[in-house]
Amino acid sequence: MKQAPAARLGVGPSSVVLPQQPPAAGATLLDFLCARFAHISRAEWTQRMASGSVCDAEGDVLTHDAPYRAGARIHYFRSLPGETPIHAQETVMYQDAHILVADKPHFLPVIPSGKYLHETLLVRLKHRLGLDDLVPMHRIDRDTAGLVLFSTDPATRKAYHALFRERAVDKRYEAIAPWNPALAWPITRRSRIGPAAHFMQQTELDGAPNSWTEIAPLEVCGAWARYALRPHTGQRHQLRVHMAALGLPIAGDGMYPVLTPEAAPDYARPLQLLARSIAFTDPLSGQARHFESRHRLRPVSEFAGQTGSHHSP
Repeated sequence: MKQAPAARLGVGPSSVVLPQQPPAAGATLLDFLCARFAHISRAEWTQRMASGSVCDAEGDVLTHDAPYRAGARIHYFRSLPGETPIHAQETVMYQDAHILVADKPHFLPVIPSGKYLHETLLVRLKHRLGLDDLVPMHRIDRDTAGLVLFSTDPATRKAYHALFRERAVDKRYEAIAPWNPALAWPITRRSRIGPAAHFMQQTELDGAPNSWTEIAPLEVCGAWARYALRPHTGQRHQLRVHMAALGLPIAGDGMYPVLTPEAAPDYARPLQLLARSIAFTDPLSGQARHFESRHRLRPVSEFAGQTGSHHSP
């Protein structure tokens, strides 16, 4: 029996099971795909099928005249024409039979989403290393640089997932943000974080805390400071939300506190947030693991002549 199609350039296929009821009497598979994924044109689906990018469960290529077969599982490869290259490169810091630690540059997403597919950390590593079973154990924002831990072996993945569930992973970040000597340092920020009015943002809400971050200054220079941030939880955008809520939005943040229109990335002015280190006791070997990013934020002295605002100088 043939196998389902393998990943192509690090990108695995998506799949859909055809409902018992077709979209219309006499509908073909192509008709269904156009109706189900209306944002993709019929011409695009026809091209994908002609290039062998739509297959059945056994991996046989399906062409534009393939019949509709209720209950059949269909595999298809996503296409993203005109994806903008991201020239900054990731580094593999460590790899064994079970895990991989990568050092991600600013602007590179961890997983495919929206307009990013091949230009993501996961797909790059899958393609470069031939690791189809690679899965991130946690994520950091596209705008953030630093360390990401991956599982390479499905058989041992649960053991590493448990580290995060039990908060047994020590993650340390650094950020450049305005300085406020009036605050009682160091600060422990506990709050409830949830969706904001705009889907791209999070915000602090009333209710029981679900986020916890320790924040302390490492270096002060004029109206700016370099901070150590230690998140004990992993809410979406947690560090950016907590810093903005303190009136200390991170330098270069185009999302907090004010969402600015998306434009071409300004590679000269990245978000000044770095996933600096990650440490844990390996659940399989019992060995202490500690990894440090090779990336560095801009010197805080470069910000000294600027007023404390959320814009990078």
